[in-house]
Amino acid sequence: MSVVKHFRELRVYRDAFESAMQIFEYSKQWPKEERYSLTDQIRRSSRSVCEQIAEAWRKRRHIAHFRSKLTDADSEAAETQSWLEFALRCGYITQAVFDELDAAYEKVSGGLVNMMANADQWCISSSQVREDGAEYEVTEGLTYPHTPTPTNMGENNHPLQLLHETMGSPTTGAKFLTERQP
Repeated sequence: MSVVKHFRELRVYRDAFESAMQIFEYSKQWPKEERYSLTDQIRRSSRSVCEQIAEAWRKRRHIAHFRSKLTDADSEAAETQSWLEFALRCGYITQAVFDELDAAYEKVSGGLVNMMANADQWCISSSQVREDGAEYEVTEGLTYPHTPTPTNMGENNHPLQLLHETMGSPTTGAKFLTERQP
């Protein structure tokens, strides 16, 4: 058994992707009046199965998040099966096509349920992500490029002081907010 390094290597992802592509090809022939209902919905749900699996893979540092995303993928697979039934009943796909795609989504769903039941085998444990021996240097006054630095704050250069000047102290600010309510 090989180690999976990317979500595209997961059988469940590959099966869901191939099924979504089949649905896309079949749905090209469906009536124009179905474009914004059945066609759009089945394409969206079938693709969403793959997207949720990809998101689950990236969230496997936390078992609860991993399971949550897999649950979403399973729900999207069930939605796709429901839309397939509508396509069959409307005569847009044959019974053979329905049976093939429905079975494919049952297999995907089974794989997802198995992954949820054995999430600890799929998730990254803290021992796998630890950088043994790595030392980090903390620099005094380090700024972070993604954290904006307030400008033009007047004489007082502290953001909380500016807030107090604008709204009053936490006590008077709360009083101010309650006085203005009808």
